[in-house]
Amino acid sequence: MDQLQRLRVEDISYLAPELTLVIAAVILSVLDLLLPRSASRTPIGWLVIAALAVSGVFAVLQAGVDQPVDLLNGAYRIDGFAVVMKLVFLAGTALTVLLGLGEGKNRLGTEDVGEYYYFFLPATLGAMIMASSTDLITLFVGLELLSITSYILVGIRKKISVSVEGAFKYIVMGGISSAFVLYGMSFLYGLSGSTSLFQINDALRNVAEGNAALVYISFFLLLAGLGFKVAAAPFHTWAPDVYQGAATPVAAYLAVVSKAAGFALLFRLMYTVYWGAGAGTGQYPIQEDVFFAFAVLAATAMIVGNAMALRQMNTKRLLALSGVANAGYMLVPVASHLGVFHASGFAELAYYLVAYLFMNLGAFAALSIVSMAEGHDELRGFAGLYHRAPLTAIAVVILVLSLAGIPVTGGFFGKLFILFGALQMKLFWLAIIMIVTSAFSFYYYFGLIRQMFMRPGYGSAEVRVPAALGVTLWISAAASVLLGLLPGPVLGMLEDAFRFGTDLFYR
Repeated sequence: MDQLQRLRVEDISYLAPELTLVIAAVILSVLDLLLPRSASRTPIGWLVIAALAVSGVFAVLQAGVDQPVDLLNGAYRIDGFAVVMKLVFLAGTALTVLLGLGEGKNRLGTEDVGEYYYFFLPATLGAMIMASSTDLITLFVGLELLSITSYILVGIRKKISVSVEGAFKYIVMGGISSAFVLYGMSFLYGLSGSTSLFQINDALRNVAEGNAALVYISFFLLLAGLGFKVAAAPFHTWAPDVYQGAATPVAAYLAVVSKAAGFALLFRLMYTVYWGAGAGTGQYPIQEDVFFAFAVLAATAMIVGNAMALRQMNTKRLLALSGVANAGYMLVPVASHLGVFHASGFAELAYYLVAYLFMNLGAFAALSIVSMAEGHDELRGFAGLYHRAPLTAIAVVILVLSLAGIPVTGGFFGKLFILFGALQMKLFWLAIIMIVTSAFSFYYYFGLIRQMFMRPGYGSAEVRVPAALGVTLWISAAASVLLGLLPGPVLGMLEDAFRFGTDLFYR
């Protein structure tokens, strides 16, 4: 009995990052109910950031775990992969809430400001569950917790028609994508008789020749469902409308944290489940077709995202389509998989995710500052920004250069590492598409700089920068520069934290 008690206490300590968010969400929801309606909900936002920081400390303490720790009968795993992704989620959510604090009640467009702040906690909890799950059931629970909370956050501005429209589209498309994911999982269960990712992988390695078609069906169903979650073309059609309808911080959250969670699920699911599929029976390895499909999806997302962004005049929709293209870039290290000179694409993916987190959240902070002054989200609102708010314009230039992949920024090295990985795996055609589409992206990214420096902004409204938005903007800009100045140490830390053989295949 004592030994069982010690095991439970140890399990709770490993679940400390997740439990922190659960406890904070319950306490803050009760606090919101007890406070008078006239009372400010700003303290709730700061308490959410504090809870995220505490959860981050617990996650950092788990970074030194030598071997993966399996919990809940092997359904939940604490390893380097999960810890890195959780830190990305927590950092992104903290900056998103800070962005919301800078927006203020009137800009958020809802009377339920307290709910708006603490709803980010269960959403982030869902993302963390997705990163640590090694079982289909817990994976789907985490996915739906994130998805349902995101639907609420998008539609929380009930009196704004464009938000209601975006939320409706998001719910319908999200429900369809979840159905695809669940249907694909059902084939995996039917083939293996288990929901454990490791046991499913054992079954797929030795799949009978007659059942190979079912493996492909399960994969393409999952690819379609997860393609929606990461907004990769052709499963991206919801993104521009949803981003435009959501409050700016919510759009930023979908662009960064929700997308990162989708990639965490995709990376673990595809490597742990489909790696080596068909190899045990001497058939042509199914895994080769799986990773080729990823390469095709990556190329499609890069081409479609950049092409559609060229003519976009609304900043939110532009960032949504930029996110589609970036989803393509982040799919490249997944498609590159393993080789003699390419140990793993995870460090490349994680580095670019970190860079994308800062440069994208900074871009949304800049959009909030400009839209507060102009009253709209169009690109023309940035006209003459250098003359009206020079420091803000300089920060935006740094972020745009990082998004475009110009040296020396985090975005440049992120794309460079991914490009090298593709070349090492001899995916020359995919590397060429990546280079060409990145060059095309200069047009619409530099269009923003052209607006700030070469378009008259005289007579436009005064640009005021709330402290929270200014802090978010400059943290993002500074991080983009630091990632560009210190790419080697950051990439080395990510490689040290992640162990491909033990994190994804250790039993």
